[in-house]
Amino acid sequence: MGDVAMTVPVLRALVKQHPQVRITMVSRPFFKPFFNGIPNVEFFAVALQDRHKGILGLFRLYSDLKTLNVDAFADLHAVLRSKIMRTIFSANGKPTAGLDKGRHEKRALTRIKNKVFKPLKPTIERYADVFRSLGFDVNLSNPEYPPKPQLTADVLAITGLKTGRWIGIAPFAAHDPKQYPIALMSRVIEGLSRDRQHRIFLFGAGSDEIQVLESLRSDKENVIVMAGKLNFERELELIANLDVMLSMDSGNGHMAAMFGVKTVTLWGATHPFAGFAPFNQPEANQLVSDRKQYPLLPTSVYGNKSLEGYQDAMSSISPETVIEKITTLLT
Repeated sequence: MGDVAMTVPVLRALVKQHPQVRITMVSRPFFKPFFNGIPNVEFFAVALQDRHKGILGLFRLYSDLKTLNVDAFADLHAVLRSKIMRTIFSANGKPTAGLDKGRHEKRALTRIKNKVFKPLKPTIERYADVFRSLGFDVNLSNPEYPPKPQLTADVLAITGLKTGRWIGIAPFAAHDPKQYPIALMSRVIEGLSRDRQHRIFLFGAGSDEIQVLESLRSDKENVIVMAGKLNFERELELIANLDVMLSMDSGNGHMAAMFGVKTVTLWGATHPFAGFAPFNQPEANQLVSDRKQYPLLPTSVYGNKSLEGYQDAMSSISPETVIEKITTLLT
């Protein structure tokens, strides 16, 4: 989800700077709301479970896309499926370009011995490079964000009218090594909720996460659990209207950043140097685990690898530091 969200600022810049270009974004149906309202961008929902499943399905996908008079193919994913599609387009005489994921540099950043600790090219610039390879220069230095959408009635029924400051908190991550301890997150929520002008929205999905979020909310009247209450499009609507989002190294941070929302991220086994920091957010908003205590960080690009003795690395980010950072951004 985060990877797809990071394409949004690139497409916005591309069509703004090259208004003659038309884009067809090919992705899973769930992600369609990301691209609503972007001029000259249409969405093609790929059916990976039926029509476009398997090798034959990819040829059917090519046949479907061919009817759109595609002039070039930009592979922003660089996985086996998209590489096959790139090959098919190239074999049929269409210019193609693919994502360079920088795997060698990322291995050097995360390896235990002879670590090369330096910032790598941001992933969003790697996406822009794909279009640059096709002849479309893309400048991401002065981004334009869409106007904040009006909150619809079903959102307002849960949130109420906006008064004071709205804070979003997404405390979960796909992998434990990049998830802030729930006990510490509870202290963050407790501290922020003391200001009655703050309204705090907790994001997650699934029954297990909802149970944890309800425990974090406890009896706090200005803390609202959003998980399971809105469809994805309405949830994005709410995120776009936040004043600050607090997230792990996860999709929620990228979704907030694509709307220009101030975004604070917490980093454990992963690190912003790998290139996955939310778009156009200052380095000071990226709170990383203490490398003096845990000098081998980062130990993983995606957070799916745990190193013995590093399970508590994120505890080196104090709740007070998180509260102070958010409070500063709200003033």
